[in-house]
Amino acid sequence: MAVHTLSRADARRLAVRAQLLDAHRPAGMFDVVRQLTLVQNDQTAAVAPSADLVLWSRLGDSYSPGRLRDALDEQSLLELHGFVRPPEDLALYTAEMAEWPGRPPLRPWQEELREWVAANNGCRLDILARLRADGPLTSRELPDTCAVPWRSSGWTDNRNVTKLLDFLVQRGEVAAAGRRGGDRLWDLAERIHPDEVVPYEEAMRIRDERRLRALGIARARAPVSPGEPNDVREAGEPAVVEGVKGRWRVDPELLDRTFTGRTALLSPLDRLVFDRRRIAELFEYDYQLEMYKPAATRRWGYWAMPVLHGDRLVGKLDAAADRRAGVLRVHAIHQDVPFTRAMTAAVRHEIEGLAQWLRLSLLAPSPG
Repeated sequence: MAVHTLSRADARRLAVRAQLLDAHRPAGMFDVVRQLTLVQNDQTAAVAPSADLVLWSRLGDSYSPGRLRDALDEQSLLELHGFVRPPEDLALYTAEMAEWPGRPPLRPWQEELREWVAANNGCRLDILARLRADGPLTSRELPDTCAVPWRSSGWTDNRNVTKLLDFLVQRGEVAAAGRRGGDRLWDLAERIHPDEVVPYEEAMRIRDERRLRALGIARARAPVSPGEPNDVREAGEPAVVEGVKGRWRVDPELLDRTFTGRTALLSPLDRLVFDRRRIAELFEYDYQLEMYKPAATRRWGYWAMPVLHGDRLVGKLDAAADRRAGVLRVHAIHQDVPFTRAMTAAVRHEIEGLAQWLRLSLLAPSPG
């Protein structure tokens, strides 16, 4: 098979177009989720919840956050492992769930998880019985009858029901069923998941193909990442990118298309920027989410939003929504490259659009 040779600009445009961030906006929310395959449903709302920002950056003011809540409640979109997904994709995960905690040979940490769940089988059965009788329910409404507490050096220490629910989701026994206020609801997976089961190897192949279609360009192999992989194995066709070491995989159907860019403000959890190594290699862009750093050590801000202009990531917007005061406060606009007059105007226009969409007044310095 011939190896495609791409410039960095070609590769960036492929990635931007695949992520629906070029000038051709998608038709609606369901089109976005189906193309992206997933939208991370993190509830951090320094500006707005990440899923809402991802959808707004594609759809603009036509997107209303209430539509995503309604879709999840009606299960026309589903949540799995913290990601919003199209319901037809759930069948691609059920075979993997049946093999939890993984295919043999198991690693020591997988053995430990299996042993912990087995030790708390009574609590597992209590949770399933309660959901069968009264679900959907929040985690606080479920019984903690665990015989062996969950031990962790982090925030999950002794959060037995929370961790057991995580594993019951991975086993395909429990599924997210929307939210009640800020609390996630849980129910029996049999009430939510489709009956169809796709064989394991076929499901993994289709998932790789879907992921590559959403990314445009990706590595065949990449370091393990929590949640969703960043690599695509043998999906697509091989490619090299000028000035970047190693081989890539590309979706050939996305090649040789015209590209018209636009300016967009992105969630820090946006799929375009989530793989930090990929954006460093293709976009030559330095970025970290700094919300977990002490304030004094942050370079760009608590929830700094990457700024896309055309096929380049050109800066970061440090902003916060002060809903009590009714304002969107812009603390800084960090320029990775000097903004031209046109870039300054385009970034300002996007910030004004963000404030308007949030129904907040804007308090901002000039981007220039």
